[in-house]
Amino acid sequence: MQLERRSLLAAGGGIAAALLTGLGTAARGAARPAKPVVLGHRGCSALRPEHTLGSYAKAIADGADFIEPDLVVTKDGVLVARHENNIAETTDVGTHAEFAARRTTKVIDGVAQTGWFTEDFTLDELRRLRARERMTGAGLRVESHSYDGVFRVVTLAEIADFLAAEAAARGRVIGLIPEIKHSTYFAGIGLPMEDRFVRDLSASTYLASAPVIVQSFETANLKTLRGVLAGRSNVQLMQLIDDDAQRPADVVKAGGTLTYGQMQSPAGLAAIAAYADWVAPWTRQLIPLGPDGRLGAVKPLIANARRAGLLVGCYTFRPENQYLAADFRDTGGANARNPAGSVAEIRRYLAAGLDGFFTDDPALGRLAVDGPAAG
Repeated sequence: MQLERRSLLAAGGGIAAALLTGLGTAARGAARPAKPVVLGHRGCSALRPEHTLGSYAKAIADGADFIEPDLVVTKDGVLVARHENNIAETTDVGTHAEFAARRTTKVIDGVAQTGWFTEDFTLDELRRLRARERMTGAGLRVESHSYDGVFRVVTLAEIADFLAAEAAARGRVIGLIPEIKHSTYFAGIGLPMEDRFVRDLSASTYLASAPVIVQSFETANLKTLRGVLAGRSNVQLMQLIDDDAQRPADVVKAGGTLTYGQMQSPAGLAAIAAYADWVAPWTRQLIPLGPDGRLGAVKPLIANARRAGLLVGCYTFRPENQYLAADFRDTGGANARNPAGSVAEIRRYLAAGLDGFFTDDPALGRLAVDGPAAG
């Protein structure tokens, strides 16, 4: 029997606790979830254009515990869901003659990029664009490409309302795991993100009790948000980890030397635990590939993170052969979907002790967590 919307919101705290047991401050360590949480990477980006309501709806229908909007800012200061502020690959902006002159080159977090950027468009202008699948190649994400041109760019406020409606209709709480993108860059051009994010979070009745995990590759914004959001028992923070030799953009801006590799040391993880609840490297930083392309030995990061009081997530599991370790590929081509291989790979990582994981195909993530064991 499905819950009425009012009952669902009233019960939200208890249901959220079933997803993320014992939400607490990083200082005392967050309790592990009852079972690993399935994080819909940009929604269900294997089957729908990423960061659209269609992608989020598919992720929810397929059993995602959380959906992920990556957040960037418009010229008029509105948070919208796009993987990057460069929208050349993920929208049809290149087909709009009226915006041709806005194509430009910028340096974002030290990398020169050419395209069209959200901070050069008002929300009303972005509304005229339509999303498209960014991955191209023969036979790659054919179903997602079939939705090219259907969905528009959406705001964080719209996603919050959509989540509330979906949760009420389905009788279950669905969490939100937003990533704040390019925080230092946007602050540098006069469009700081954190106050806008807190404003939108506070404006949502649903997000007052539903579980929220705020992620970033930067550190300073998470430290700031730890203080601002300390009174919200439904909110956790996740420190994302990039390649070992790289440094967070805020560290680079401040002239610091801290690398993501150093952040994975026992001392680095203890420092993260002072402001965050989760640490989330990419998959091969937890179990690397050997010379033969097969999974090697589990690295000590999970055990060390656990000792520091951190939950451990990772990104991103994708269902196509080219993204799988050699252990799990089948005889299809590189671009072919391999659901069984993806489930098997996820389960290898779950056995190492993950608390949650991002997947482009939440139905496969749900099967990996809840389905019958192989064999």
